[in-house]
Amino acid sequence: MSALADGAGHDGGRGSLRVSLASIKRGTLWLLTASSGFALIEPSPYEFFFLLTLFVFALTGIRFSQKLLPMVVLLLLYNIGGIFSLIPWMDEAPSVRFTAVSVYLMITAIFLAAIMAEDPLGRLETLRKGYLFSAWCASLAGILGYFNIGGLSDVFAYAGRASGTFKDPNVLGPFLVVPITYALQHILIGRLGLIRGFLVMSVPLMAVLLAFSRGAWGNLAGSALMMVGLMFLTAPDASRRARIVALTLAALGGILAALLIALSFESIRDIFEIRASLNQSYDQGVTGRFGSQLRSLPLLLDAPNGLGPLRFRWHFPEDPHNVYINAFASYGWLGGIAYLGLIVTTCYVGWRLVFTRSPWQNHAIVLWSVLFITILQGVQIDTDHWRHFYLLLGLVWGLAALSPDRAALRPARGQAPADPAQIIRPDSYPAR
Repeated sequence: MSALADGAGHDGGRGSLRVSLASIKRGTLWLLTASSGFALIEPSPYEFFFLLTLFVFALTGIRFSQKLLPMVVLLLLYNIGGIFSLIPWMDEAPSVRFTAVSVYLMITAIFLAAIMAEDPLGRLETLRKGYLFSAWCASLAGILGYFNIGGLSDVFAYAGRASGTFKDPNVLGPFLVVPITYALQHILIGRLGLIRGFLVMSVPLMAVLLAFSRGAWGNLAGSALMMVGLMFLTAPDASRRARIVALTLAALGGILAALLIALSFESIRDIFEIRASLNQSYDQGVTGRFGSQLRSLPLLLDAPNGLGPLRFRWHFPEDPHNVYINAFASYGWLGGIAYLGLIVTTCYVGWRLVFTRSPWQNHAIVLWSVLFITILQGVQIDTDHWRHFYLLLGLVWGLAALSPDRAALRPARGQAPADPAQIIRPDSYPAR
């Protein structure tokens, strides 16, 4: 009996150690996304916490599914093309830094895809909560900067627009779309009530408005509509479809009311009217954004190795503001073709994922809705160095590589197996 008790105590102690390791893993994942919105300094805290997270997960090994090979191979080819394009400009520090960041972001996407092989629901929730924290911090900073509270406009605003903890309002806005879309979905499934849901969305929504980014407004509208449409199409019965429609209309009414209140302030209304116009001076003419994109095509067709990282601006008035043109300009033909291949295969994987019944289908719908609209937004802005783009890319591929029937029950190393009865299915709407 004594020996048995000792053995049980030893196993219990070892189990406690394992649970602690699983908690540490989740903690580093929270820190990773919680730091993802702080981009005013380089290197940012996100880089540090990614290295920490990678180290912690590497201690116990990272499972890698063969289903991730298409993404990995295409990302590798994309960056190999970038390295070839860099060779003539190795003495230029900004070009070297640009290529290094591309390689680093590739590694983050592969890592995030791989870690979905264990404890996907727990890790997705941890990442979501960290992201929400980061979004609130970035949003609050942007609002303080816009209204110049405490003289912070020089730090958290850019050209009269909220930029928060980002250098560019056009990046702050799209970054906030993920937590807003999650909050809206949680209202639809009853995980959040309308009032609490609006509170969760309120500060990020205000920051998106004050960023005055047309791309962010379009990204948010497109992502939200796509998410609602997918939730409606995948709802298991008519009563839940009716619930989605009713709550969507209620949420839309609340958002429109908040927008009207915000636009009642003359300073906000004046900038909104200017930014909402589709006829911006820098977009028009032969030397405008779209004119430069068209004029660049013959030049790129004669440059198999591309123009070089960050060299597009040496030939035209500004950067391409089109991720697909930039792929050929900064990564050469090899990188450009690989990037197009990555987008096509990701679209196949993403659309298939959201219509596959699984315990993480709700997560997949939000992630794919935002990622797909961001892919479309790439026609309007360079998204190739957005951290959250690679976060979404990795998570979508990671979920697509899982088996819907068994992967959710597979515990992380050192974690107790999940109880099948406690897993929330996508057609489970908690009582309000």
